[in-house]
Amino acid sequence: MKTKTFTKTKLATSLSLVLGFGSMMPAHAAEEGDENIEVIQVTGIRGSLIKSMDVKRSSNGVVDSISAEDIGKFPDTNLAESLQRISGVSIDRVNGEGSKITVRGFGPDFNLVTLNGRQMPVTTGSRSFDFANVAAESITGVEVHKTSKASNPTGGIGSTVDVFTHRPFSSPGLKATVGVKAMDDQSTRTGGVTPELSGLYSNTFADDKFGISISASYQERESGNSQAQVGTGWRSFPGTVDNDWGAGTAEWGGVPQENQVNRPGEGDIYSVPQTTVYRFEEQQRKRTNGQLVLQYSPVDSVTATLDYTYMRNDIDTQFNDISAWYTFAPSENVWTDGPISSPLIYSENYATPQDLSMAAGDYGVRNESGSLGFNLEWQATDSLTLAFDAHSSTAENKPNSIYGSSNTLSTAGYVRTSAATDFSGDLPILAVGGGNAIQPSDMVVTGSVFGNSRNKSEIEQYQFDGEYVFDEAGSIDFGLALTNVNNHSQSVNVQRNDWGGVGSPGDFEDSWFPAQEIHDKFKASGGDFSAAEGKNFDILNKMFFWDFASVRDYAAANYSSSVMGDCGNGFCPSTDYAADVDRFTEEESKAAYIQYNYDGEIGDMLYDFHIGLRYEQTDVTSTSAVAGYNGANWIADTEIALVDSGERVFETQTGEYDYFLPNINFNIEVAEDVKLRAAYSETIGRPDYTSIQGGTTLATLANRSGGGGSAGNPSLLPLESQNYDLSAEWYYAPSSYASVGYFYKDTKNFISNAVVETTNGIANPADGEKYRAAVAAVGADAAAVRQWIFDNYPNDPFVDVANQIISGDPATDNQMIFDINTPSNSDRSSVIDGWEFAVQHFFGETGFGVIANYTIVNSDDTYDNFLLEDQPALIGLSDTANAVLVYENYGFQARVAYNWRDEFLNSRGQGTGPNPQYTEAYSQIDLSVSYDIAAVEGLTISLEGINITEEYTRVHGRDEHQVLNLVETGARYSLGARYTF
Repeated sequence: MKTKTFTKTKLATSLSLVLGFGSMMPAHAAEEGDENIEVIQVTGIRGSLIKSMDVKRSSNGVVDSISAEDIGKFPDTNLAESLQRISGVSIDRVNGEGSKITVRGFGPDFNLVTLNGRQMPVTTGSRSFDFANVAAESITGVEVHKTSKASNPTGGIGSTVDVFTHRPFSSPGLKATVGVKAMDDQSTRTGGVTPELSGLYSNTFADDKFGISISASYQERESGNSQAQVGTGWRSFPGTVDNDWGAGTAEWGGVPQENQVNRPGEGDIYSVPQTTVYRFEEQQRKRTNGQLVLQYSPVDSVTATLDYTYMRNDIDTQFNDISAWYTFAPSENVWTDGPISSPLIYSENYATPQDLSMAAGDYGVRNESGSLGFNLEWQATDSLTLAFDAHSSTAENKPNSIYGSSNTLSTAGYVRTSAATDFSGDLPILAVGGGNAIQPSDMVVTGSVFGNSRNKSEIEQYQFDGEYVFDEAGSIDFGLALTNVNNHSQSVNVQRNDWGGVGSPGDFEDSWFPAQEIHDKFKASGGDFSAAEGKNFDILNKMFFWDFASVRDYAAANYSSSVMGDCGNGFCPSTDYAADVDRFTEEESKAAYIQYNYDGEIGDMLYDFHIGLRYEQTDVTSTSAVAGYNGANWIADTEIALVDSGERVFETQTGEYDYFLPNINFNIEVAEDVKLRAAYSETIGRPDYTSIQGGTTLATLANRSGGGGSAGNPSLLPLESQNYDLSAEWYYAPSSYASVGYFYKDTKNFISNAVVETTNGIANPADGEKYRAAVAAVGADAAAVRQWIFDNYPNDPFVDVANQIISGDPATDNQMIFDINTPSNSDRSSVIDGWEFAVQHFFGETGFGVIANYTIVNSDDTYDNFLLEDQPALIGLSDTANAVLVYENYGFQARVAYNWRDEFLNSRGQGTGPNPQYTEAYSQIDLSVSYDIAAVEGLTISLEGINITEEYTRVHGRDEHQVLNLVETGARYSLGARYTF
C-alpha cells in the first residue's frame, strides 16, 4: 500500500472517487485551513472495495457502487453478476449467465440503466438493459442510485444504474493491458473449450492535453441446457367444473367426476397440464465489444470528449424436444388436497393412437448496437460549470441464420396409446404407452413455424447541465434534456399447420434419427409414480435427436405447402416483413430540472441538504399494420387455424403525460464516521415498449373454446411512486463499514393485463349446428366429433373429408370468441417497503475480508393463487442475500461468493391465460482465484468458476406441483492470463 496526504474540501470529495470513475464531476478547489487527511490507495480487491465504499460515503443519497480492481479488470466478467453482490440487487439469468437486474423488488423494466449517463436503446420490447451484451474489460465502475436526484433521468423506480467506461484523462499516462482466457462450460454436450481475448490501450500526450483510449474484447461461449416443461401452461377451474357437457358444468380441459383419487370439489380450484415437454438445447455465442475515446483539453477549463461504443452478440441455437400433448380425453388422476388442488398424477388413455411429437430447431439472431457520443465540459468561471452531452445510438436485433430468427420443425410417430405425468417430484416424469417402442420408420413430418423478426431502436439524446456555486450559500444544479426514442418492430411467420402429418411413415433414412436416453440428461431428482400404486406406467426414456437440416431438406423437396418462404416452399423463413406485423412507436420526452445544494454544520455535525424538482413531458405515437383474417379451419383434434385474408389492418394511436417530480436528500454526520441519511422523492417508471405498441394481433392457432390475441395501449401512464428512505452508515475502519437502511414506496398506476372478449367476424367450426349434433351423438371427445362430422356431412362445402379439414360456416356456426390481452392501468395502489443490511469487514493485515448483505422486501399487494382473474401484483419481489469471503496477500487474490434469492412472482400470465408463474428460491456459489507472477511484473494468472455446485432453476404455477419449467445448465470455468504494462 502507498499513502499520501491531500487537502480535503468542505464537500469531502475523496481522491479515490476521482480515480475510481473519472466521471464528469467538477473539481472543487482546495481551501486554506482545510485539514489534511490520509488517503490510502490500494489496487486489487481491497482497492476496489475502498473506492466503492468511498462513493457510498461521499454521495448525496443512498448509492452503492462497484469499482474496477485495476485497469481492464472488473470483479466479474459479467456486470450483472457483479451487481448482484450489492444489497437489494438480484439478477435474472439466461442460459446460466446474468442478464437483467431487479432492485428492491422492482423488475428490470423499472431500473434505468445508463452508459456514462446516457440512456441506451434496447430491442427486446422491454426497457430492461441486457448486461450479457457488455464485456466488463472497459468498465471502470458502476453506480446504483437507490434514491433520486433531480439530474437523474426518469425511469428508475427501483434504481438508476450508471455504467462508466474508461476515459484517458481519468488515468493520465500510458496504461495498457491484454488478457486471454479459455472457458470450459460444463453445460454443453457437443462443444469444447472456447477462447476469450481482451485488450485496452490508453495514453495521454502533449502535457496531458490530448488523450486516446482503445479497448476491445472477443468472447466465444458454447453452452447448453436441459429443460422439462409444461409447454403452454396449466388450465385452472373451479372445483365444480367437469367434462359433462350435457349437464352444463363442462369447460374444455375439465376433468370427470369419476375415476379420480381425492378429486377437488366445491370450494376448491384445480389445474390441469396442457402438455409435458423435454427440451435439450445447445447454444453458441460470439460477443464482440469495442470502444474508442478521444479527449482534448486545449485549456484547463475546457475538456471535450468524443467516443464511440460498439457491441455485438451473435447467438445460434439448436434444440431437440419430445412432447405429449394432452387432448383432455377422460382422465384418471391423483390429486393433492385443496383448496388449490394439483394432480400428483395426470393420465389419459386414447381409443385411437395419438402423436408422440419430436421437434427440432436451428436458428440464429444478432444483437448489434453502436453509440456515438460527444461531451463538452467548460469551467466558465470559478463559480460556474457548464456541460453539454449528445449521443446518437442504435440497437438492432435481427435474424442471423438462413433458417430465420426462430423456428420449429415438428415430426411425430402416431404410437401413443396413453400418456401420464408424475408431478410429485421436482422433475416431471412422463410416461407414454408405446413411446419406448417407437422406431424411425414411425416418423412423419407434421407442422412447422419458420419465423423472422427484427427490432430496431434509435435514441437521440441531448443534455445540458450546469452548476453554479455560491460563495457561502451552497450551489445550484440545473439542466435541460431532450430524448427521442424510436422503436420499429417487424415479424413474419411461415407457418404450416399440417399438425396431423404429411407424407408416409418410413420416408426418412434411419441414420437421421439417432435414439438416445432421456433421463441420463437430467441431474434433478424426479418422481417415480409412487403416488399411483398399482399402476403400470411405461416411463418414457427414448427420443430421437434427429438431424434438422436433413429432415428439412427432404421435406422441402418432397412435400407441398400452401405457405411460402423466400426459398419457394414452406420450410424456410420469409423476409417480406410487411406481410405480417409491422409496428413503429415514437416516444419523445422533454425534461428540465433544478436542484439546490447546501452544506452546513449543526454544532460539530457536518450536514448536506439537497432539494430539487424535475419536470418531464412525454408524447407517444404508435403506428401499426397487422395481418387480417377471414376464416377458420378445424385441422386437428385440438387445433383451429385462422385463414389469412391477405389484407392488412392499419392503425395509429397516441398518448401523452407530464409530471413534476420533487426530491429531497438530507445527510448528516452525527458522530465521527457515522452518517445518517433521509430522502424523499417522486419517480415514474415508464411502460415497456411492447405495451405501448398499437395494433391487435391474433394468434394463428385457436382451440375449440376460442382464440387469443394481444393488443398494445399507447395511452398507458407510467407507474408512479412516492419514495421514502432512511439509512445509517458507520465507517469504522479504512476499508470496513456497516449500514442499515429502510425504504418505503407508495405506488400506483400498476399495469395489468385486462382480457377483453371480442369477435372478429370469424365463424367457429367447433361451435355450431354440426358440432352440437356430433356431441349429442358421440360425446365431447374431439377425435370422435370430427369423425362423426366427416361421416355425416361428406358433401357439405365446409367439410373437406380428403384433407380432414372442417371450416367455419358463417350461416350455421357462431362467431369465434377471442380473448385479447390488453395492458391497462390499475386504479389500485400498493406499498412496497423493506430493509437493507450490509457489512464489509477486513481483518487487519491478515488479508482476509468478508462482505455480507441481506435485503427484506414486503408488499401489501401480493398475488392470490385462489383467484382466477388477473391481479396487479408486483413482479420480481423477493428477499435476497449475499456473502463473499475474500483473501488478498502475497500476490494471491481469492473470492468465494454465495448469492441467494427467495421465490418470486415472475409473470402473472401463462399461455392459457391469467395464471401466475413463480421462480423458486435459488442460490449459487461462484469463485475466483488469481496470482501475480513475481518473476514477470504485470503478469497475473487466474481461475474462475461460476455456479460450481451446478444448481438448477425451477418455475411453477399456483402450486409447487404445477411445474412450468425446470432448467439445468451447469458450472463454467475460465483459466486466464492477464498482462498489464
